[in-house]
Amino acid sequence: MQRKRGNGLAFILIAIGAIMLLGMALPLIHGIFRLLFPVLLVVLGYYGIKSGRKVIGWIVMFIGIMALISKLAWLIGPLLGVALVVWGISVLKGKRSNHYL
Repeated sequence: MQRKRGNGLAFILIAIGAIMLLGMALPLIHGIFRLLFPVLLVVLGYYGIKSGRKVIGWIVMFIGIMALISKLAWLIGPLLGVALVVWGISVLKGKRSNHYL
């Protein structure tokens, strides 16, 4: 490969651009794997239960479910709050059913 005198600047620009792209892409990849790993644990736990290794399957599934709940707490908390408000309003309006007693 024959290098010309002006290729040094091109290589520096390519390296800086690649570093910038990796800096933007790594948080996205991290966010995907942050949720994918607990889901993988739940699936492996389910597979362990179905294949006859119930104790280790339940342990792995429990760890995966707990990790998934902690990762999705930003979504579960507000949904629980909305559900409680709706339930409270329905109780105030008198549309109370015997399912909750």
